[in-house]
Amino acid sequence: MSDTTVRTAYAAIHELYIDLFGSPDDLHPDDADLVLRRLADVPGPILDLGCGPGHFTQLLHAAGVTVTGVDLVPEFIAHARSHYPDVAFRVGSLRAIDVPTASVGGILAWFSLIHFTPAELPAVLAEFARVLRPGGRLVLGFFDSAEQVEMFPHKVTAAYRWPVDELAEVLRAAGFTELERRQRPAEGDIRPVAALACSRAHR
Repeated sequence: MSDTTVRTAYAAIHELYIDLFGSPDDLHPDDADLVLRRLADVPGPILDLGCGPGHFTQLLHAAGVTVTGVDLVPEFIAHARSHYPDVAFRVGSLRAIDVPTASVGGILAWFSLIHFTPAELPAVLAEFARVLRPGGRLVLGFFDSAEQVEMFPHKVTAAYRWPVDELAEVLRAAGFTELERRQRPAEGDIRPVAALACSRAHR
């Protein structure tokens, strides 16, 4: 799916999204625990790619991490800058990350890959691998699927859910080694979700 389509869809509902997810207090404690355990002790800068209104970026900053939030949606970045003025934020695309090769210690991509088609995902992960240092960490959050990769009608715009094993294999092919996985079943109207923590292979 094009960056323009995703940017336009989120810009249209940015106020509602910020109301629902704009604060670190809105994070599920298991998610915050995973992100901090896998990224807070990583040497070198961290990128929060697809940072939205900056809630995870602020969580990492408060833990003493040097972190920059990046998002397609200018409205999200404007909110993040106004609410977390001590943290770096910028507008940018995950398809072409504006940092030098092997310059980043870790990447958080929390539900920010869900709008890429399965055919697009390997190129995006290759870009992640490019900017990460050997041994650098990657933490992904995504929608879980029991049987197959499938598109579904996400409330903002069409998205994809992945079986954990299948996404782990795509990550392996992109040069990542799995460190940890988590799965959480559906809760009320919240779909099943999962997370993978990986390291970039030494080459």
